[in-house]
Amino acid sequence: MSPESDADGLVVWEVQRYEPFSRVWICKGYGRTTTDVDPVELGRAALAGHLARVPARGGETFRAVVRTGAGGSLTVSPDDLRAHGSTVDPDVCQILPGYLRDALA
Repeated sequence: MSPESDADGLVVWEVQRYEPFSRVWICKGYGRTTTDVDPVELGRAALAGHLARVPARGGETFRAVVRTGAGGSLTVSPDDLRAHGSTVDPDVCQILPGYLRDALA
């Protein structure tokens, strides 16, 4: 099996919180899966689940960074959630870890 075929469908997501004092993004949640689901939808679902579980407090900033096995990456912000609604596709929800699925239920 070639390294390229290992990367087919691989999606890695990370929910991050911005630390203004040190000016860095700190990982608050991480996951990986092999799927054909749109990476943007997976990022939205992961961020929505995290924020449903642990709401942002007093000016905290969160984002989800999604990387594909093909080397692409994208960032999903809370503004993206508001723009596209808070409904998560049940098929995408099934890909998430249990604690995020439970938060979105």
